[in-house]
Formats: sequence, C-alpha cells, structure tokens
Amino acid sequence: MAQDKTVIIGQSLHRIDAVGKVTGETAYPGDINLPGQLWMKLRFSDRAHARVTAIDTRAAEAVPGVVRIFTAPDVPHNEYGLVTKDQPVLCGPGSNSQIVGADVVRCYMDCVAVVVAETEAIAAQAARLIEIGYEDLPTVFDPHAAMADGAPQLHANRPNNILCHYRIRMGEMDVGWAQADVIVEGEYHTGYQEHAYLQPEAGVGYIDEQGRVTVIVAGQWVHEDQEQIAHALGLPEEQVRVIYPAIGGAFGGREDMSVQIVLGLAAQVLRRPVKIVWSREESILYHHKRHPVWVKARWGATREGKLVAAEATVIGDAGPYNYTSAKVLGNANLCVTGPYEIPNIHVDTFGVLTNNTPTGAFRGFGGPQGAFAAEGQMNKLAEALAIDPVELRARNVFHEGSILSVGTPLPAGVSMPEVVDAAALECGWTRGAGGWQREKVAQPDHPALRRGIGFAAGYKNIGFSFGFPEQSWATIELYGDREIEKVVLRQGGAEVGQGAHTVFMQMAAEAVGVPMEKVHLIGHDTAETMTSGSASASRLTFMAGNAIKGAGAKALELWQHEERPAIATYQYRPPKTTPYDPETGRSEPNFAYGYVAQAVEVEVDIETGHVRLVRVISANDVGTAINPQMVRSQIEGAVVQAAGYAVMENLVSVEGKIRNPYLSTYLIPTVLDVPDEVKSVILEYPDPIGPWGARGMAEMPFLPLSAAITAAVRDATGVWFDSIPLTPERVVAGLREHGIGIL
Repeated sequence: MAQDKTVIIGQSLHRIDAVGKVTGETAYPGDINLPGQLWMKLRFSDRAHARVTAIDTRAAEAVPGVVRIFTAPDVPHNEYGLVTKDQPVLCGPGSNSQIVGADVVRCYMDCVAVVVAETEAIAAQAARLIEIGYEDLPTVFDPHAAMADGAPQLHANRPNNILCHYRIRMGEMDVGWAQADVIVEGEYHTGYQEHAYLQPEAGVGYIDEQGRVTVIVAGQWVHEDQEQIAHALGLPEEQVRVIYPAIGGAFGGREDMSVQIVLGLAAQVLRRPVKIVWSREESILYHHKRHPVWVKARWGATREGKLVAAEATVIGDAGPYNYTSAKVLGNANLCVTGPYEIPNIHVDTFGVLTNNTPTGAFRGFGGPQGAFAAEGQMNKLAEALAIDPVELRARNVFHEGSILSVGTPLPAGVSMPEVVDAAALECGWTRGAGGWQREKVAQPDHPALRRGIGFAAGYKNIGFSFGFPEQSWATIELYGDREIEKVVLRQGGAEVGQGAHTVFMQMAAEAVGVPMEKVHLIGHDTAETMTSGSASASRLTFMAGNAIKGAGAKALELWQHEERPAIATYQYRPPKTTPYDPETGRSEPNFAYGYVAQAVEVEVDIETGHVRLVRVISANDVGTAINPQMVRSQIEGAVVQAAGYAVMENLVSVEGKIRNPYLSTYLIPTVLDVPDEVKSVILEYPDPIGPWGARGMAEMPFLPLSAAITAAVRDATGVWFDSIPLTPERVVAGLREHGIGIL
C-alpha cells in the first residue's frame, strides 16, 4: 500500500537530542563507567625536540595500585596519522615502526608513556614519577626559518621541512600587471585557534561480548578511528569496534587521534575496561590547533574595477606532523584569491614543519586564513579605486560557468552574486545608476567610540577535495504489513552537536514518505553501520542525504514488490575530483561549493582598543534548508566562533610550549561578547546534485567574518589591521602608531 506523502524537508523540527542534553540525562564519554574499570594517564614530552634515550619506570611501577606502564615497544605498529602515518603513538627506543626516528619527540604534545592504575589519582602520581632521558636536538619554531637551508630537519624525507608545496599558474603575470592601473600589496597573519569544545577528550576501552577491542570515545568518523586503532594494534579492522556516545563539539578538533589508540592498547593487553578523562588544561595542551598562516599578497585591477592579476605566497605552520595540514594548505591555496574571476594568478603555498604544537582541521579548513587575505586585498583595492567594496565585488565575483584559479569551471549552481546582493541590501546598501553604495554609519555621542561597517565574502568546498576518495553509505529498513509501521535508518555520520542526526531522520522520513516519529536511527557504531565519512568539510547533509535518499528509493521499490521487511543499502559517490597538477595547479578540486557574504558593524573604543560587534548580517546559500532553525543555529554559532578568532582568542606559544592553557587566560566569547544582532539571511538556490537541493553550510559563515571586521575597524578608525586576533593591546598599539586614541 502506498504511503501518504508527508513533507518533512524544510520544517524546523525539534532536535531529537535536545531534551536529554539539557536535562543532563545524555551520556558523554566522560560519563560512562564500566564495572572493574581501571584509569589511565599519559606522560607527555618534556622537550620540543629530543631523542628519548631511556625511560625509567621503576619508581612509577612501585606506586601501589599501578597495574601497567606502556612504552613504545608495547605498540605493535607504533605509528598513526589521518593522512600520513608519520607520528609515533609512543615515542621512545625499541619502536616497531616504519617511521625513521620513532624514538624522537618533535613537540611537547608527543606522548612517551601510558600509565594504567586502579584510580585516576594513582595513575597521575605514577606518570609524574617516570624518569625520561633525553638527547636534545636542535629546534626550529619559525616556519620561515624552518624552510631555510641548514635549518634543523624534523623528518629525513622532508627536505627544508616542507611538508607540501602547491602552485597555481594561470595566465601571464606580465600581461596582468601591465593592464593594472592600481596595485595593492599586503602581508597578513592569522594566529592559532583552540577548538575549546565543551567536552574535553575522554573515553573507555574494553573487550565487548564478541571479543572485539572496543573504544567508546568522541570523534568525527567512527570508521577512520577504527582503521587507525586496528593498524596500530596490528588487528584486522573487524576485531576493533568504535562507538560514539554524545559528542560535546568537535569543529575539526576530533579528526585526529587523542586517546583512541592507547585506550584500545590497554584494553587489548589488560582485558579490563580502562577509562581516561582529560582536564581542560590537557585538552588545550595536547590536541592540534588551527594553523597560523602568513600571506604576502599583491593584486592589481583596472581603474574600472576589473581584477586582472593576483599573486600570493602562503606559509602555514604545520607543527611537526602532517595531521591534515596538506589538505588544509591545499584549501588555503585555492581560497587565497577569493571567489573572483582573475585571469592571471600566481600562488605558492607551503606547509612547513616546525617544533610547535601540531595544527590541523578547524572549521573552515584553511578557508578563513585564505579569505582573510583575499578579502583584505579586495577592500584595499576598493579604497584605492574609490569604488564601493560591494560594487567592486559585484564586478568580479564568480558566476555560473566562471573559471577557477586552477583552470577548470565551477560546478553548476553558483550563487555568489546572489549572496553578495542579499548581504548588501540587508545592511543598508542601495544600488543606483552608479552601482552599489551606502551612507556613512552614524557615530556614537561618546568621544572615545567610533563605528564602522565592513564587508567580505567567501566560498568553500562541500565534501572531500583534490582526489580524496569520497563516499557515504546508508541502509534503510522498512517494517510493517500493509503500511510502513517502522523505519530503521543506519547511517554512521557523526552528531558532534550540529544537529546531523535530526536532519538524517528528517531526510529518511521524506525519502520513504512517513512521519518522522516512525524513523529510528542507528549510528555512531562501526559494528552497526557502514562508513559515512567524516563530520567535516560541510559534507554530512550533502553526502549522507544523497545516501539516505538513494537507500530510501531502493527500499520503497522492494516494499512495492511486497518484500517484508524491505531492506536496502545504498552507496553515494559524487563526481570525482582531481589533485593539483604539481607545476600549474590545474585540477577539478571539488564537486560542490557553498557561498556566503557578510556585512559587519563594529564599535571601537579608541582609548582601550576594545572592538565590539554591534551587528552581523550573514547571507548564506544553503541550497535547501532541511531544518531552517538549525541552519540559523549554525550561522549564529559560526559567527560567534569566528568573532572569537578575529578579536579575542590569542593562544600564546613560546618556543613550542603553550603558555595559556586555561579558559581564564585563553579567552573565548561568552554571552556578553555575542553581537547585539546576528541576522541570518537564508537563501535557497538548489544545488543540482544536492539531496533535495541541499548544500552543506556549517563552515561558510565562519570564512569572511575576520576580514569584514578589519574592514569595519578601518571604516571606524582609518587604520588597517592585517593581523588577527584584534586584541585590545594590538588595536591600541596600531591606533597609537597613527596618533589615534589620545583624547
């Protein structure tokens, strides 16, 4: 019997996890305890770069209650890494590893030993008693210095410490510069950013009823965690099980390993449950950060406001290991020339190894760093040409059929002009015969306060890039007799707080035409689901949605042929992408994009240097809003997180050591720092290959905010700031250099 069509897509349904989370009933990894469990603590490196010559555990082992201490020889395959297995699980002599120099610590985040004891306090006490012998090695903390001949080398197979080097060569630069009537140059610098998710790293390892090494942890891709644990332990993947309970935020910070492998190791050897919970200090010290990036840029335009040439050199500090740096810098390489048609482009982008803390994925994945430079250049060109910044963008933004810097056209569904127009209109710009323009912002009465408005735009990939294999699986099971009474959805995509599981269920209900109440989700468990790929790259709605839609169609076909239960599995594979050509950069980098434009009004106190966000307009093309309220939540959350990145989050690293690993000294936005108004302008131009037309959008509202803020500060004070964060100290210093702020 055919089902009545129930429209679920486009409804702001309540999140399925809301009640449990706000009442405290929902269990996160740190809340889970198992009978007879032991406790774990990790002993990290005391050096930024040194060879571990000896590890003396005798005093630690003598502490009553210590059960086992693990060191490098205890790890069957002592290596891991999301993209390249280039980091030892435990650094020290006697490693079973393909890594040359697995006995070398290359940063303070490297782990040397693991203590398992009857209580957490005993494990912590014993970890402190481990004596480690070091042979100090030369260090390098400046990525520019690390690239120089003669610099200390972190890995033998990475000459000049260059992890990756991407080139873009399009057009003829001599021709472009000859056509340019105005040329602007700039140097831009972005700092570290700490993910600061609500739930620090925690987990439990044990042996399940089928004898599998099982790890309950928070992450972003259960099947990738499974692969890395299995590799390090020398086990078949089917002998390792990974389960995610509730996850208290991620933002890219859980893509790489933290406690997963060592929990699996301890459980495998000891055959008892083992638990670990990091403190906030440990979390800040020992997981990766957003890349600090330095950009030198030179752009040229005609007097009519047409871009003709752009050059950039991008250098990103990768720390000592790859993590996702090669991918992050690849994305920065693409984004550093912005969402604009430029016929002549020359870009060199380097990921550089140093003895600083490792860096990796963080919301935007290289896009915010690239956009900060690109949009800074656009705003400076607009000023030099005396053309309104929105008008300059309108004359140059990508359109349908535009050619990217890598020499291939954008996928269909380009909406860059529409998001620029929408953001401008919402913030008071008007379009007349001479193009876009706006009135000057009204100034406060207080003599120390100045107000200004800035504008910026951006675009970013949806899904994995540059030839990385992309797929997502879903299974839908239909139960009932004449009518579908129950729908079981199996989908492994991670719910990291963004509302993905609610959206999965909405899409499953829509796919088979039942109310959402009939849908039951099984996810976050490698034993129950097939791979969905990572909760990253703004990809889950797009990728999981297409898999769910395909599985639903197949299940309905079986149902109509009276198969009971009707069970169908579907794998979605998007159009293929290709890597950069090593000489020219030519590629088909991505199969879909999201587009965003933002206008920001700020208030600057010229005495104290405090920058307050008054109003943020964020226009985002989401293709189709599966759940509009959650789209607004993503926009507002991204704006607040990007505001922290732009104006206050200042992680201090001195010779590789983080000096402010506390939320009392590393400041993130609180409710008092949220802009007075965040207006989410949701545009719906369906993506041709998105599920129900949906695009991913979680990262896009983060991308342009920093550049919009610095443009607004320029509008308010007349001073350009090309380094973020705009801490009061930095702003005061910049204003005083220009004689501003002495009342």
